Amino acid sequence: MKRQAFKMKLLPGMKEEYKKRHDGIWPELKRLLAEAGVRDYSIFLDEETNTLFAVQKQEGASGSQDLGSTEIVKRWWAFMADVMQTNPDSSPVSIPLIEVFHMD
Repeated sequence: MKRQAFKMKLLPGMKEEYKKRHDGIWPELKRLLAEAGVRDYSIFLDEETNTLFAVQKQEGASGSQDLGSTEIVKRWWAFMADVMQTNPDSSPVSIPLIEVFHMD
């Protein structure tokens, strides 16, 4: 199983709204992620910098970052666009992180 990590940027003052929206994640989005092989997906917030740090395990070749062509993900991006930094297509600005250490 492969691990993937990336960072995104939350807009100032949007911590509670971001958490609220993820607490109510759409069942169809959750199902899509599971069907794509995404497992053990967590997002953490550095409150000093408003940096979101995401990490997930992937079965197979694709993860959450590869689902942008689906209608569900496009709707989710539009729903989240007012609380975080986004690209022109409403996708979150997402920067992949390189693993430099791992311990089981």
